[in-house]
Formats: sequence, C-alpha cells, structure tokens
Amino acid sequence: MIDLERLYEEKQAFGFFANQLTYPDKSTYHPSVLEESIDSSHPAYADIKKYWDLMHEFSFDEIQEMYTYTFDFQKETTLFMTYVKYEDAKDRGQMLAKLKVLYEMFGLNMPAGELSDFLPLMCEFIYAAEWIGDDRAPQSFGMLLAVMEDGSYHLLKALEKHNSPYFYLIRGMRETFKSCIRQEAQANE
Repeated sequence: MIDLERLYEEKQAFGFFANQLTYPDKSTYHPSVLEESIDSSHPAYADIKKYWDLMHEFSFDEIQEMYTYTFDFQKETTLFMTYVKYEDAKDRGQMLAKLKVLYEMFGLNMPAGELSDFLPLMCEFIYAAEWIGDDRAPQSFGMLLAVMEDGSYHLLKALEKHNSPYFYLIRGMRETFKSCIRQEAQANE
C-alpha cells in the first residue's frame, strides 16, 4: 500500500527525475539542480549521486547523443512504461486512457501528442499534482506507481545491460518508490 503522505514528501525528487529524464538542455546538469532536489539523507542519494557524477564526465553534446541513442533508438530502453508489457496491444490503449483520465482528475492537462505512459510525464505529474485529502488518491496513485514500477523494472534491467549511467537514475527512482510503500506492520497500526 502506498503511503501518500510520504509520496507527497518526495514531490521534489520526482521533479528531479522528470527533469533528468527529459531531453537534456544546458540547465539539466547545473549543480543547483541536484542540491535543490535531493539531499544526502535521501534513500536514493547514493544512486543519484553516482548517476550525477557519471553524467558530468561527458560533454553536453555527448549527453544529448547518449540520451537520444538510449531512449529513442533502443526499443528495450523506452521511456514509455507500458510498451514493454503491451507493445501496441489493445490493453495498452486502455491503460493509456486510464492514465490520461487520472491526470485530468487531478488537474493535469495532457500535452498534445504525448502518450500518458511517458516516464518523465508521470514523474512530472507526481511533482505537480495535489492529492492530499482526495479520496480517489489511494487507488489512483496505486495504479500509477504500479505502472511506473513495472515499466521501470524492465528499463532498469536494459540500462544495466547497456552499462548506462541512466541505470543509477532509474535505480534511484525505484528506491524512492520503495520508500513510499507502507510496510504491512505499519499499515495495520
């Protein structure tokens, strides 16, 4: 079960993940981006710092090239979280529609031409949405995080195989998910 208050506390981290998973611009790797988003006590800090340090070994042009090669040209490292499971099946279309309705229910208008399972968009939604006190939130965010967790598992494995610095970013994001899961003992209290 998701701890929605804990997830709310992680909004800044999800803003960071959205920023890092979007096509890079010069501000993406400014030192203040990491400093303002994740502190050293964060459960995913070690992975995020490893990612950050590795990315700073590349030139900006190399980073843009790596991003395009990794996420646009490799089917197995897609940022579309339902693609690996459903590809273009009817079930994927239904899931995309459910996600779109979820975003709209919490006030996010989908960008034109964007699919609702695009990981940076999903992270941006968590960053921007307001759900505290909304009775629809537990089921809605449970579905959202299940899609993100499932899709990012496959992405993580593919990035590891390609020895990509993005592996550490995705692993850090997954650690952040885990920190938002209420343990059974806590849930029963």
